[in-house]
Amino acid sequence: SSMAPCPENHAEELFKQTVDYWRRWLSQCTYTGRWREMVYRSALVLKLLTFQPTGAIVAAPTCSLPEGVGGVRNWDYRYTWIRDAAFTLYGLLRIGFTDEASAFMHWLEARCHELNPDGSLQIMYGIDGRHQLTEETLNHLEGYRGSRPVRVGNGAYNQLQLDIYGELLDSVYLYNKYGTPISYDLWKHLRRMINWVCDNWHRADEGVWEVRGGQQHFVYSKLMCWVALDRGLRLADKRSFPADRDRWLKSRDAIYEEIMAMGWDADRKAFIQRYGSTTLDAANLMMSLVFFVSPTDPRMLNTLDAINRTPEQGGLVSNGLVYRYNLSETQDGLDGEEGTFNICTFWLVEAMTRAGQADRSRLEEARLVFEQMLGYANHLGLYAEETGHHGEALGNFPQAFTHLALISAAFNLDRALGK
Repeated sequence: SSMAPCPENHAEELFKQTVDYWRRWLSQCTYTGRWREMVYRSALVLKLLTFQPTGAIVAAPTCSLPEGVGGVRNWDYRYTWIRDAAFTLYGLLRIGFTDEASAFMHWLEARCHELNPDGSLQIMYGIDGRHQLTEETLNHLEGYRGSRPVRVGNGAYNQLQLDIYGELLDSVYLYNKYGTPISYDLWKHLRRMINWVCDNWHRADEGVWEVRGGQQHFVYSKLMCWVALDRGLRLADKRSFPADRDRWLKSRDAIYEEIMAMGWDADRKAFIQRYGSTTLDAANLMMSLVFFVSPTDPRMLNTLDAINRTPEQGGLVSNGLVYRYNLSETQDGLDGEEGTFNICTFWLVEAMTRAGQADRSRLEEARLVFEQMLGYANHLGLYAEETGHHGEALGNFPQAFTHLALISAAFNLDRALGK
């Protein structure tokens, strides 16, 4: 027997309640700048990607949508990555969603209470906090437009990705500043974690892009270890928390000098992807965003200019869209093509915005790239992980990380442009 349809007046009432709920929710948004509509759309995405019982936010609600149609780069994103979590917290705090930020902070805090015995964190978890995310392939499925294999679970969960500590501590630092002051009990776990970073920052890892081509000394990973120590020291000072300050300072400064020596290519005049390479990496755009170098430092400006050339000229930018690295120069252990990374395009906008404080033309260029990027969203203002050569959405969809980066770029660009 089929269910009787919902009476029309009841359906209208439910519809009205739903719309009212979302309007009320959006009214907390403190963002009043340009591009408000797109910031609202992005905030809605983040809210809808939230698992209400735990406050966790998934990277995307889909699995195995391909990064190249017919290719093998098909992953399961229905999990919470520490990295995305940290950026999410920042994005929500920035535009006034403190309830969501604190619910998510509780989830993060719970993860910090169950560190590995050595004081390290896993890079990603299930939305209920589970640790085992074993990857399997469903070979009986054809995949989206023939893109095989279809994977569920995510084998990256036990990778070493040293950058997550910096992202986590940066967001805890910001939460302590703009949200609620953190507790001593959380501090004790953070302190253990920071001590672990002191012992392990010099290791090679799989890095921010989760390469499956062997561990390397990625510059971005070192950068974020520096951030972990820097924010740990700042938190300790702001809150007068007990900490091994001397040891943290020594490690922080050692990382700084190592990046400047080993992570800089004097011939190419740019920060590089990994020690001993000459490859560029869009993740290094974060250097000025995390206050590692001044946005107007010649090294930062040169790196920005090197990245902001076309691939034919050795850069990473094609029609205002940014590749994460040059596939032919990076052995990431996978075959196939991929598109431009949306998050990297927004990072470019932010890095240009910061450099634009001293040079108005860079600010104008940032605005141009940002507004052009808004045109690549779909009719609902949504983005996947990547944008292909013909403007098509690639990878899992919609992707939290992209929407966070949009919020952050809109916030900072709007502020820099002034009234």
